[in-house]
Amino acid sequence: MRPADTWKDYELIDATGGSRLERWGSTLLVRPDPQVVWKSAPQSPLWAKADAVYHRSSQGGGQWEYRRRLPEKWKIACGEGDDQLTLIVSPTGFKHTGVFPEQAVNWAWYGQKIRAAGRPVRVLNLFGYTGGATLACAAAGASVCHVDASKGIVQWARDNAAASGLAGRPVRWSGEGCA
Repeated sequence: MRPADTWKDYELIDATGGSRLERWGSTLLVRPDPQVVWKSAPQSPLWAKADAVYHRSSQGGGQWEYRRRLPEKWKIACGEGDDQLTLIVSPTGFKHTGVFPEQAVNWAWYGQKIRAAGRPVRVLNLFGYTGGATLACAAAGASVCHVDASKGIVQWARDNAAASGLAGRPVRWSGEGCA
């Protein structure tokens, strides 16, 4: 297993009882995670200082309880050197933030493989979400076709490309004739 340990602005601080305490830049969020099945005592005093907590609804979905006013969106950095990306975080109504931080190790691996290929590489990223993998591949020199069913999510990926200084890279976004 390879740890996703190149984050500058993300940290999993603690996890217990179906929830995880995370730092996104300077913002602390508590989010439910069904894979956190153990019930140990919280190890961090920061649980009580969380800026926002997501509460699931018994009918599905849920909502954020904001304990302090947060910006609608903010930027975080991930990776180092050629692999560094700037990603926009925005808590959504379904507990996501726009970033799956555990995927950073995969993004770095894609970049290594593309740079080592010694030939042009084309990537089709289906279910591209907000573009972490797309941007990692584009930063490494690949031509990428990014596909997602949601126009709003594709725009978020474009915004991440701009924030990462990759707006001019060869990326075709779904709806632009990705073939």
